[in-house]
Amino acid sequence: MPQDVRFDLPFRTPVSAHLESAREHHLRWVRERGLVRSRAGFEEYRSWDLPEAAARTYPHASADDLVVLMNWFSLAFLFDDQFDTARPDRADRIAEVARELIATPLRPAGTAPRVVCPITVAWAEVWTHLSHGMSLAWRTRFAASWGRFLVAHTEEVDLAARGLAGTLGLAEYAEFRRRTVGIHHSIDAGERSRGFEVPPQVQAHELMVRMRDLAADTIGFMNDIHSFERERRRGDGHNLIAVLHRQLGSTWEEATAEAYRMTRDRLDEYLALEARVPRMCEELGLDAEQRVRVRMGVEAIQHWISGNYEWALTSGRYAASKDGPAVTAELAGKGSLDDLLVV
Repeated sequence: MPQDVRFDLPFRTPVSAHLESAREHHLRWVRERGLVRSRAGFEEYRSWDLPEAAARTYPHASADDLVVLMNWFSLAFLFDDQFDTARPDRADRIAEVARELIATPLRPAGTAPRVVCPITVAWAEVWTHLSHGMSLAWRTRFAASWGRFLVAHTEEVDLAARGLAGTLGLAEYAEFRRRTVGIHHSIDAGERSRGFEVPPQVQAHELMVRMRDLAADTIGFMNDIHSFERERRRGDGHNLIAVLHRQLGSTWEEATAEAYRMTRDRLDEYLALEARVPRMCEELGLDAEQRVRVRMGVEAIQHWISGNYEWALTSGRYAASKDGPAVTAELAGKGSLDDLLVV
């Protein structure tokens, strides 16, 4: 039921015209880089249809850039799935790989990774392309958001390794989810996808800071709703529905309804703030060209809210029911069929 939960969004976003050709190039790249190592792993990965997610969240990217963004999605999603509850010792290896992923944007582009596995090698390649043509300010902002996301991911893995998954209270979980969902750097990548940068004074303005946080909350909570069945199979307590079920002592249906209400509240607040963007531009004395970049920055947020939502409704990653090796792995606490942390 959760993957079928619908939200009434006030904006529709386009889908890239390059989707099909980019998907073909991307799937070949994933196999060549060793990001899928088995036939079952490849079939499961293909069912997720991450290329559609990229085509919806970055609809204005060029054909070549869209492939780069799809490649980035693959390594990020696959790394997120590497923890195995049956092997808590892997938490240390995940932290080691995460540190390498954090360091990559802080080194000169093209630097070979010091910790070698398919994910780190792929990220070094992707970052060289993703950072091309962007300012030091953008690269620094992206690196900071990317780093916070990966640190939060290792914290989540550490909690699970210690048997503490699902122990966070609601307020603590909501703050934690804002970091683990990884939306801030994903919105930053929207600038790279269209070759522009939001003016620094706008990025620092309290209105834009709050809008980005609310977008992260909205997308994170939507994702928790749509991915609930998969995460319940895996025994993953890091999910808003699971937190509400435990804290409120409610039924699963009541917890889902409350999660929906919380998501809608975050979205409504975001929309109210978005309507104040023209006033912010006036206050900051922005010229016409700067206002165009602000508008595209807002569109980057909209693309993520709407695009991620539309993709999640049909992605095989969040399917309520599955069969075969993928569900067997999930029931065993695994997120991935292939081990990508070894050479």
